[in-house]
Amino acid sequence: MDLIGKLAGDLPDVHTETTRERRLLVVRMLLRHLDQFPGGTWQERWEASGLNDAKTPVRDRESTKERRAFITTGLKTVLALRLIQPSLEAFRSNKFMGYQGMFLPAQGDPLVDQFVAAVSRHEVSQVHRDHALFDVAFALTCHGLSFADLSPEALLYHSQECRRLGLTTANIGDPRRHQGQVAWQVLHRMGHFPDGTPPRMKELLLPGQRSIEELVAFRPIGSGPVRQLIIDYLTRRASEVDYSTLKNLARTIAHTFWRKIEAINPGQRDLHIDQAVYAQWKAELRLRENGKPRTDAEHILLQVRSFYLDLHSWAVEEPERWAAWAAPCPISRGDLRGFGARRRLQERTDDRTRQRQPLLPILVAHVETRFEDAQDFLAVASSASPGACFVHKGRQYCRTLEGPCDFAGDPIIHVRDTESSELIDATASEESLFWEWATVEVLRHTGIRIEELVELSQLSVRQYQRPNGEVIALLVIAPSKTDRERVIPMSAELFHVIAAIIRRLTRHGRKIPLLSRYDQHEKTWSAPMPFLFQRQRGGTTAVISPQRVLKLLSRRCEALAEQHVGFQGLVFTPHDFRRLFATELVNSGLPIHIGAALLGHLNLQTTRGYVTVFNEDVVRHYQEFLLRRRSLRPQEEYRVATGEEWDEFEEYFDKRKVELGSCGRPYGTPCAHEHACICCPMLQIGPKMIPRLDEIEIDLQQRRERAEREGWRGEIEGIDLTMSFLQAKRIEALRSQRLGQHVDLGLPNPAAARRD
Repeated sequence: MDLIGKLAGDLPDVHTETTRERRLLVVRMLLRHLDQFPGGTWQERWEASGLNDAKTPVRDRESTKERRAFITTGLKTVLALRLIQPSLEAFRSNKFMGYQGMFLPAQGDPLVDQFVAAVSRHEVSQVHRDHALFDVAFALTCHGLSFADLSPEALLYHSQECRRLGLTTANIGDPRRHQGQVAWQVLHRMGHFPDGTPPRMKELLLPGQRSIEELVAFRPIGSGPVRQLIIDYLTRRASEVDYSTLKNLARTIAHTFWRKIEAINPGQRDLHIDQAVYAQWKAELRLRENGKPRTDAEHILLQVRSFYLDLHSWAVEEPERWAAWAAPCPISRGDLRGFGARRRLQERTDDRTRQRQPLLPILVAHVETRFEDAQDFLAVASSASPGACFVHKGRQYCRTLEGPCDFAGDPIIHVRDTESSELIDATASEESLFWEWATVEVLRHTGIRIEELVELSQLSVRQYQRPNGEVIALLVIAPSKTDRERVIPMSAELFHVIAAIIRRLTRHGRKIPLLSRYDQHEKTWSAPMPFLFQRQRGGTTAVISPQRVLKLLSRRCEALAEQHVGFQGLVFTPHDFRRLFATELVNSGLPIHIGAALLGHLNLQTTRGYVTVFNEDVVRHYQEFLLRRRSLRPQEEYRVATGEEWDEFEEYFDKRKVELGSCGRPYGTPCAHEHACICCPMLQIGPKMIPRLDEIEIDLQQRRERAEREGWRGEIEGIDLTMSFLQAKRIEALRSQRLGQHVDLGLPNPAAARRD
């Protein structure tokens, strides 16, 4: 015992004789307690004492507060010396302050010192650096490992056990999260893990693609030959479809169709389905297993019918393999028409879009206002000294004393509401509201799908430079549903949002982190890319998931429901923004085939299905466009443009420039408002021309005063209308001026590339 006490007094964190004597005292205090129990080693005595069980902290053995603190410090010291090896539950039952600061230096291991140095350089806040150090100390202590033996398998096992037992570090924020994710990243980056180890623990935790056999076995089938037939069928179809479609097809054929057929007729051994059995299956198909009506019944019937028809055609090509399974398809065309699901679905979609169209401006204004308020609140709180109070929008807050900092050393701002005593993380709130605003803005200005949104990267931003030097910003949408890349010209507002995202991700001179994104549908990880929709949660940086996007939109709608009756029981989804975007495009006069190209549709009928608010307008605009094109453009004009024609096309963009800004009228159309630009909705005011608007307003006021004196009522009405347009243009220009900030998008320099 004396030797152990001496070792405890010689730990690296002992700097004074007083600390040394205190350390010896608390260690002897704990060991005297353990010496009362039977056992030949301290480990055996520890286990016999009952302290190795869950929820039995060592401090409960003492009666006074001082002795409780002493014996806890003694346990902390004994664990740092590796005298005993506690269970995970026993370790977490005791509250150790700064355990990693004692344990890691006590090991005297150069590898541990390298790990500590690597953690200090890792780009996370100090809180998460401390978590990383603690997680490694926790794992080494409870599993009896040396640092060299801390393999990926060992750390993963430790993390899963902590999660299973509910022992995840409490202040990470979510007990369902896995312990040691930051430590994993540091260990991988410093080369401690073997080659081929994923850089993030999450890449081992999320499931990969299942084999076809596993997909079918997941839904047991009684008939062995039919089970093998379904496996062979899916194997052949696998080369034609993606994994998500294949998994859905396996669920339909194996579970929704064949397992239900076997339940209705247990003796079924081939694909010749009796009409009575089929009629019962079809009737049950209308309801899900939970009793709710099924909305995809027609799609299931189509998949089963395709299954039969595929076997028919394959039987002709390879009769020796498939002919034995060829059977009449029980599903007729009349059955498909009988459900009428497609028409009902279109009606529901139309109604959904009609409900949301007038609510979209309210949602946009709400999200933008909340974000601007959060920005202003963070700026005011940041300017206040630690401990000082300040007033924001009539409420008094006090900034807390110095707290944790982020990876760059900037303080994370916490304030307390003096009225409610609520503690507010102003930094995290502003960050969260920024991504809500950015998500809504990108969705409404592009109409892209949710998977296309989260796949946007810095590489998606492109530019086209015209011969006259004008630069047009483009957003490249990666292939997704239709497997076709497309390009969207960026408006000023969309460009501002993309620039704001890049500006945020490149703060403090950083480059946008390269991350892999997990595809929930395909169950695969992408190559590392500079994704735009990424943010740090806890100690890890990850791409925002589609589920997170749906959750934040739902949260905003729930908040608005308390203020606006139209949002009660209503949510916006990314596809709602897509339908509203399509409706806005086509009903504003854009030719429908151009809208289809912007939306990534291969069929104009698909685009027509999206434009549901005023369907008669779609037909009218489309027919007028066809008639106008046929009358004005003879067939011989559909050829490659000449140089003169191309120059004329480019000259159109030059003619769009007017005194106050730029005219947005379509190519080849005359000015519909006789050049009364201030009253024209196509005029886009340049922020530099705001002073000119002030001059025009003064002139209008003077003209109105004279018109009042002369009694020119018609003139007064016209001036008032012009002034209302002027006020709207000024608000729009001021908003663009407020949003417009310079940011380096990291675009390649074509001229520099040519010089190189």
